[in-house]
Amino acid sequence: MENGKSRLQQAQEEAEEVKEIMLDNMNKADERTGKLTDLEDRAEELMEKGKVFEKTTLKVKQQKRWDNMKMKIIFISVGVVAGIIILTLIIYYSL
Repeated sequence: MENGKSRLQQAQEEAEEVKEIMLDNMNKADERTGKLTDLEDRAEELMEKGKVFEKTTLKVKQQKRWDNMKMKIIFISVGVVAGIIILTLIIYYSL
């Protein structure tokens, strides 16, 4: 019977060892789940920030286009006025 008892003890020890391994695996799985949840939250936050950034860049782009258009209009206006003044001076001194 001694041999039977040692087999039973050995089986119980192995079962206890497997139980500890499984508990450890479950704890690690819980940790991973927590980390994945954290990553999902951070990813959502980055997506929201990305949307805000995209809207901001579109506004800045439109503002820069308008600023460039205003500068072109100013330069063209100055050129036209300068051309008119030069033509007026040429005509005035030609007579």
